[in-house]
Amino acid sequence: MSLTEEERKIIVSYRLEKANRMIMQIKDFIPLKYWDTIANRLYYAAYYVVTALLIQNGIQVQTHQGVKRMFGYHFVKTGIIDSKYASLYSRLFSMRQTGDYDDNFDLTESDVLPYVMPTEELVQHITSMLKKG
Repeated sequence: MSLTEEERKIIVSYRLEKANRMIMQIKDFIPLKYWDTIANRLYYAAYYVVTALLIQNGIQVQTHQGVKRMFGYHFVKTGIIDSKYASLYSRLFSMRQTGDYDDNFDLTESDVLPYVMPTEELVQHITSMLKKG
């Protein structure tokens, strides 16, 4: 399904709003030490901002793996986005999978907290790119 320019703008704006909402939730959850939930929100903050980037550029994906693959292919390999953000995105994906689905492992502060600032940076960086057009 192809989106009109107006539809793309609306969806991109909504995804950016959701990414920033995830960042705010992270800050609320840190004092509560909800590490699995924070890992989930970190991933989804990155996911929403990366999908906004893909959507704005007319790149359609169907799966989370597809998002990761197309982000790398169209933006990291081309040098538009620093490779550190692809590594971060992959790590957040894995960490979220562990926190959400692994019954034998609980994420800890030391697993999760180092990713808060880099994820905020990723959201800010891509948001800035998207606002420039």
